[in-house]
Amino acid sequence: MKKLTVRDIDVRDRRVLLRVDFNVPMTEDMRIRDLARVVAALPTLQYLLDHGAGVILASHLGKARGKPDPLFSLLPILPVVSQLVRSPVTYAPVYTGDYAAKVRKRTAPGTVTLLENLRFHPGETANDPSFTRELASLADVYVNDAFGTAHRAHASTAGVASFFRQPAAGLLMEKEADFLTRVLENPARPYVAIIGGSKVSDKAGVIEHLLPRVDHVVLGGAAAFNFMKARGMGIGKSLWEADLAEQVTPLAGDPKLLIPTDIVVAPAIEAGDQAKTVPATAIPDGEMGLDIGPDSARLFAQTLASARTVVWAGPMGVFERDAFASGTRAMAQAVAEATDRGATTVAGGGDTGAALARFGYAQKMSHVSTGGGASLEFLEGKVLPGIAALADR
Repeated sequence: MKKLTVRDIDVRDRRVLLRVDFNVPMTEDMRIRDLARVVAALPTLQYLLDHGAGVILASHLGKARGKPDPLFSLLPILPVVSQLVRSPVTYAPVYTGDYAAKVRKRTAPGTVTLLENLRFHPGETANDPSFTRELASLADVYVNDAFGTAHRAHASTAGVASFFRQPAAGLLMEKEADFLTRVLENPARPYVAIIGGSKVSDKAGVIEHLLPRVDHVVLGGAAAFNFMKARGMGIGKSLWEADLAEQVTPLAGDPKLLIPTDIVVAPAIEAGDQAKTVPATAIPDGEMGLDIGPDSARLFAQTLASARTVVWAGPMGVFERDAFASGTRAMAQAVAEATDRGATTVAGGGDTGAALARFGYAQKMSHVSTGGGASLEFLEGKVLPGIAALADR
């Protein structure tokens, strides 16, 4: 990590604005479905408390659009954080204007305050200077541990850093950057990338950036169909993105690309009872590909058998439905076995992380990123604003 981290700065008796990513999946009755992102923020939060800081937690949740919305309140997360840190956590529903001074005053060493959803304010996503200034006024020190939003140039992830002398990365941000940098710049070989998911538009740049660096790229999910079509193969009703043809076509013939040899198809996602496996060269016109087939899974697992570095971004099919889950489950098992053999295995967040959690393999990876979009942009070689805004060592 070439940026300052929380270990490099003095936080004792200081108020610390800690940007975390508590954008967790919620049920309709406002219960947290997955605590992974909250748990991932604990090491930095505990470090700050152990070193005598008062901590102000700032996060967004859901798709709040610049105004308060009870569906996206962070209030349900309050008791969870309190239980995890084994200490009361204060809630600040309002923290701008006259309330800013009140939040600052009550943030004593050893205390934790949780701000309400940052995106209840239009200034957050607009990176508005006045809102940024108000956020900065709450604290003496700024630490960004929200890797999942590091690709967004928002007030709390980029703009606010300029108000502090030593804006620093949290321990999670450091871990994320270290793992992703390692697989980009210093990978052990053989090096295999697994690319899947529902949208090739999210992955085409990643594939282009990784191809010169890897030994193989395994393609699955809907991401494979653009490449199959570029090779002149029929894909039936399978998802593909016509506007990416110009970018995909020059890549499609690369011998490092491994496309599926068989596909699980059905008339629609809802028609799992009609699923069948067909050769990848013979997808019927009225069917759509929804998973890789067993032959593809065996071929891909053989490729992974000798890998010493694996990057995985995107499931192999519609893993949420049992009829189309086998390919993703097989890849999860193969990557877990690679980890057991000593390979460095890094999985992107989002659907990949959800699939690993569903099949019980999340703990078998070297690292599962907390950021889907952020990890993809990092792997694409892009500069993430939330990291760029931090102070250099």
